[in-house]
Amino acid sequence: MYAIIKTGGKQYKVQTGDLVDIELLDAAVGDKVTFGEVLAVGEEGKLNVGTPLVAGATVDAEVTDLFRGKKLIAFKMKRRKGQRRTVGHRQNLMKVKIGEIKG
Repeated sequence: MYAIIKTGGKQYKVQTGDLVDIELLDAAVGDKVTFGEVLAVGEEGKLNVGTPLVAGATVDAEVTDLFRGKKLIAFKMKRRKGQRRTVGHRQNLMKVKIGEIKG
């Protein structure tokens, strides 16, 4: 069984036991989180697609790690003007282990 969930403005296809890196939520390591925005639930050839969400479907997960992502560099330049600007960014992320998919 798998589900497509939406969190942090992104969509993830998850199955029971998967480890997924998502944007930071208000939870600590070891806490249980529940994703209520389930867009689709599928198993063995059947797919239940929501309009836009599947009614009553939830995905339970446990927070296993809090970390920061890879550093991303944004560089802007205007040629022949000597204007250059570099900005770095590191996103706060969390690793969750998917538990039960109800749907």
